[in-house]
Amino acid sequence: MARMRPDALAVARAAKGFMPHDEGLALHELGRAAARIGPLLEIGSYCGKSAVYLGTAAQEADTVLFTIDHHHGSTENQAGWEHHDPEVVDPRTGRMDTLPFLRRTIEDAALEEAVIAIVGDSPTVAGHWSTSVGLLFIDGGHALDVAMADYEAWSGFVAPGGVLAIHDVFEDPALGGQAPFLVWQRAVADGFSPVQVVGSLRALRR
Repeated sequence: MARMRPDALAVARAAKGFMPHDEGLALHELGRAAARIGPLLEIGSYCGKSAVYLGTAAQEADTVLFTIDHHHGSTENQAGWEHHDPEVVDPRTGRMDTLPFLRRTIEDAALEEAVIAIVGDSPTVAGHWSTSVGLLFIDGGHALDVAMADYEAWSGFVAPGGVLAIHDVFEDPALGGQAPFLVWQRAVADGFSPVQVVGSLRALRR
């Protein structure tokens, strides 16, 4: 397994986010291989933790990672929910705003030339997209309608031989929400072939 730059690894570990380190390293490896096919794309930037793992892979392969997020937080990130962090709330508006945190993370990891942040609604961006990708990582909102909309909007852009990675896939409802698992099931039904499981991270190949 190739090793990430120590400085980037330290930034990834320190960044806010919900990506366990072993899953992040697996994502990095998937990205390194998929970058030979095309650029990488993730849905759900949050504060940039996963973007460091994927962005480093893109940088090593001389390609780029596109990371898409509206930066106002998913349902599960809002006040009163388990994963809410008041530090990312903009005191001026009272709304979540994770974009400054993403920018800082990417700058600290020296990935500004390799990571391209797109601020907007995922399906809306997809409606104006035309580039095939070597890897698609779905880790946006975990409500079923949101997660399935991300899959339906973007899965068609995965190039032949490319990878679809889905985070927070739990078969047992007691361990987590079911939306990512249902997306994974949909992907299998659509012809994607499962290739790897690391924790809650599942990867499939077109």
